Amino acid sequence: MSTESTKRSVVVGVFVLLGIIIFVAGVFVLGGQQKRFTKSIRLIAIFKDVGGLKAGNNVWFSGVKVGTVKRVTINSNAQVEVDMDVEQSSQQFIRKDATAAISSDGLIGNKIVVIAGGTNSHPEVEEGDRLQTQAALSSDQILETLQENNNNLLRVTNDFKELVGNLRKGKGTVGAVLTDSMVADNFKRAMVNLERASVNTAKITGSVSQFASRLNTPGTLANELVSDTAIFRRLSRSAGRLENAATSADVAVGNLRRTTDNFNRASEKLNNNNTPLGVLLTDQETANNLRTTLRNLNTGSALLNEDLKAAQSNFLLRGFFKKKAKADAKRSADSTAAKQ
Repeated sequence: MSTESTKRSVVVGVFVLLGIIIFVAGVFVLGGQQKRFTKSIRLIAIFKDVGGLKAGNNVWFSGVKVGTVKRVTINSNAQVEVDMDVEQSSQQFIRKDATAAISSDGLIGNKIVVIAGGTNSHPEVEEGDRLQTQAALSSDQILETLQENNNNLLRVTNDFKELVGNLRKGKGTVGAVLTDSMVADNFKRAMVNLERASVNTAKITGSVSQFASRLNTPGTLANELVSDTAIFRRLSRSAGRLENAATSADVAVGNLRRTTDNFNRASEKLNNNNTPLGVLLTDQETANNLRTTLRNLNTGSALLNEDLKAAQSNFLLRGFFKKKAKADAKRSADSTAAKQ
């Protein structure tokens, strides 16, 4: 064999060997990514919509890749059954009450299965277990939500634009405050008045505080009125006496009213021409007759006195009057002696 043929064979052998090495390395790399050379368990999840999930997509748990999707099939209930190969080393962390949901690797990346949740009170999953599922929002639903949010933001922006325009034109109360100088002056005066009211309120508060401190100062009348029970009892007794006095005054007023009523009734009777006193007080003829009668009585009394004096001078009655005079003189002397 010539030297040139030998060199060619060597070069071909080297290239073939490199190709085999690259192939084996690729197999190991792809197998490692697909978890083909690690022990795994089979878990099942049934979804109503997988949103484009296919065999070979990744399975994540707590942000860590733990397996791949082995098979995606549609069962008789128009539901999608997803078979997953999960690393056996992650089995101890996934519990039977864990849930599976469809998500995406990034905003528009490949679909993935995300396993989440699970509590330590439940045992770990086993071969062939079926996980609970959560319905996930599809990309269309997300876009619809974003579109609705954009529309709402546009309406808010338009409303804000209109509000700012009205404020610049002086419409509304706030616009009038911002543009009308008179309204602004009134607002300033209102603020000044409010400040004065605040100052007055502070003064009143200070006065109340001083009054409260005086109430708490021992020895003062206010403190004694508030804290001294003896003074309180005295005030209570005084109040009781005042109440009794008021009751007595009410009784006196009642008596005075009754007296006034009686006096009014008596006045009515005196003014009544049908009663004797009324006739005497109001009838002029009766009054004249009464005056005449009184004059006659006075005249008769004077004549009677004269007759009595004349009788004393009569010799028949002179002895009687002398005895009476002696008896009166004796009584007077006896009374004078008794006094001495």
